[in-house]
Amino acid sequence: MTDALTRERPEHSKRAQHPPAVPRDPRTPYRAGSWTAIIAVLLVLHVLAFQATDFEPEALVTGARGMFNFISEAFPPDFGSEVLRQGVEGALTTLWIGLLGTTMSVPFALLLAVLGARTTSPNGFVYQIARGILSFLRAVPDIVFALVFVTAVGLGPFAGVLALICHNTGVMGKLWSEAMEDIDPGPEQALRTAGASRWQVVANATIPTVLPQLTGLLLYRFDVNVRSSLVLGLVGAGGIGLLINKAIKTFQFDEMLTYLIIILVVIVAVDLASAWIRKRLQ
Repeated sequence: MTDALTRERPEHSKRAQHPPAVPRDPRTPYRAGSWTAIIAVLLVLHVLAFQATDFEPEALVTGARGMFNFISEAFPPDFGSEVLRQGVEGALTTLWIGLLGTTMSVPFALLLAVLGARTTSPNGFVYQIARGILSFLRAVPDIVFALVFVTAVGLGPFAGVLALICHNTGVMGKLWSEAMEDIDPGPEQALRTAGASRWQVVANATIPTVLPQLTGLLLYRFDVNVRSSLVLGLVGAGGIGLLINKAIKTFQFDEMLTYLIIILVVIVAVDLASAWIRKRLQ
């Protein structure tokens, strides 16, 4: 008996030292070839992009003197009472543009989101039309909308509000429609089984279920729109962006720096307020 066990141990130790080979995945060479092709394509695209954009880091070195002169003329910032008054008024106008551009787009974005979600759209034709409208509004930059509305209603913040309403409707409608498609279908199916109409299902199941997520996305868009309204002011849509553009054109770089500091304070305050509200909604 002992001799038999002794003879079996070496065989057992050999099996322990040489575990069975793991079968090789036949897709491994294909995956390696795919990644190699992807990296090669990305490298070619970057080379073409560098050539098309005249990407020359050495230009920063040759232009360093001009940048130094620009920054030196901006310091110290001009904290005169008149400059501060204009800056605060302009910053508040920028804030109001972002606020109205966000809230006034809610009805349009919500309607298009319901029609553009597969789970709530009446049929495929309506779904495609709603998606097409959302894609168009999202594809056209807000600054292009601002240029169009400036020619229509004139210079001022009203053009900026209209521009943000159009662009934000496309972006927010897209985000909201995707949020509606990702919710648990249980409550919707229960209402349909009980005989509720499509709009009753949307009002009593879809929107209540996804409301916290919709609110979080709305706050995020408000944060973005406040920044966007600053840029819209550079093309005549009012706000502190218009003051910054004027200061640059008249070489009043110290005033420009003051306006930038003011808008920085406003944006930080908006960030903190949005974060506080989102935390309370969780």
